[in-house]
Amino acid sequence: MKPLLKSACLLAALALSAPLAAAEGRLGVELNKTEEIEGGGCRAFFLFRNDTGKSFAGFEMSLAVLDGNGIIDRLLSIDAAPLPVSRTTLKLFEIPELSCANISEILLHDMTSCQPQNEEQMDCYAILDLGSRANAQLVK
Repeated sequence: MKPLLKSACLLAALALSAPLAAAEGRLGVELNKTEEIEGGGCRAFFLFRNDTGKSFAGFEMSLAVLDGNGIIDRLLSIDAAPLPVSRTTLKLFEIPELSCANISEILLHDMTSCQPQNEEQMDCYAILDLGSRANAQLVK
């Protein structure tokens, strides 16, 4: 019985430490890393894993950037479109005048656009999986 319990714990630990992978029908958004910008500011690298079965012509997010004290420093709008179907897409966004080390969390504040190709706008919150490999967390 003990070896079975050890195996179950090991599998659970591996699942929790695995990179964000969007399940079928899901759209994964991962804050993959951040790096300081020469002259001040932070560059954020986002990975978008689109396993929804649809390409997105519109995909815009409003993000609240929280400083090291957990206080909202600013709102940042990012446009990640287009997001091709069954692809992982890398997008870089700059956060001026704020050190990466002083970002504790990035909160998905609003989805200003989520429009599949040749379809009407939709509510993307239900299909999003957020994750982060950076020091700052990416949360809903």
